[in-house]
Amino acid sequence: MSNKVDISDFTRRIDSILETYRRLPPEIATIAENFSKERFRDQAWLDETKHKWKPRKNKRPGRRSQTLLVDTGRLKKSIRKIKATTEQVIIGTDVPYAEIHNEGGEINKTVNVKSHTIKSHRRKAYTRNRNGRAERIKAQTIKDYTVKAHTRKMNLKIPSRRFIGNSYTLARRIELHVTARFVRALK
Repeated sequence: MSNKVDISDFTRRIDSILETYRRLPPEIATIAENFSKERFRDQAWLDETKHKWKPRKNKRPGRRSQTLLVDTGRLKKSIRKIKATTEQVIIGTDVPYAEIHNEGGEINKTVNVKSHTIKSHRRKAYTRNRNGRAERIKAQTIKDYTVKAHTRKMNLKIPSRRFIGNSYTLARRIELHVTARFVRALK
C-alpha cells in the first residue's frame, strides 16, 4: 500500500512567502520615507515619545507659513529610497544642509558675499478711494543701491531637528507591516 502526500498547498505557500520576501524591501523603504516626511508635518521627532522641534527665534516676516525646515520644500521632497535590497534598506537625501538640520551643530566660518543690487521701494502698490472713486497707485522705486563685495563672519548654532534616522516607532511600524504581509502570504 502506498501513501501519497499532496504538497501542492505547501509549495504554493512557500512560493507566496518567497514572493512576499522579494517585495518587502521597497515597501519598507516607502514606510520609512513617509515616516520621515511626517516629521515635517508634525514638527517633531517620534521615537518612543514625541520630541517637539525647537521653535525658531524670530518669525519670518511676509511668510504665511512658519513651518520649520520648509521654505521651498526642497529638503522634504529630497527624502527618498537610496537602496532597497533583501539585506538592506536605506533612505536618505542629497541636500547638503540636511545633516546639520538633522543632527544640529555650529557653523563658524567666513563667507564671501558677491556684489549685488538692492531696489528700495518707497511704497507698495495699493488702491485708494478719492472722491468716491477707486484709484490704483503704482509702486514707486526711490533708488537702486549697489552693495560691494565683502566678507561676513558666520557664527551660528543650528538646533537638532531630527527628521530622518532610527526610531522605535518606525521599527514597530515596519515590524507590524512585515508580520501582516507574511500572515497574508500564509493564508
